[in-house]
Amino acid sequence: QVQLAESGGGLVQAGESLRLSCAASRSGFSINTMGWYRQAPGKQRELVASITNGDTTNYANSVKGRFTISRDNAKNTLYLQMNSLKPEDTAVYYCNLKIMSWSSVLDDYWGQGTQVTVSS
Repeated sequence: QVQLAESGGGLVQAGESLRLSCAASRSGFSINTMGWYRQAPGKQRELVASITNGDTTNYANSVKGRFTISRDNAKNTLYLQMNSLKPEDTAVYYCNLKIMSWSSVLDDYWGQGTQVTVSS
């Protein structure tokens, strides 16, 4: 079992920045992908950004150039630096950890979410 704890959400005005953090209770998985998802009211949950243990990153087109995902293995922590925030970024943001096998996902862990609200 892995516990994920998000923090850093809040209320900001458009154009401002936030940094989200996700602390994992353990690490050491040989193959894993961590990511940030978000879900706005009335919409499906979507992938915002992901990063593999090989440091390959992927971003949704809507956040490219504005958000940066990173991980600090020493602290077992995932980050999402969110710059130039827009009202459409308003959502609950969830941290995710996928433990991978050779060809499939073995485990899929989620945090409880942190609210990000961007006013216009």
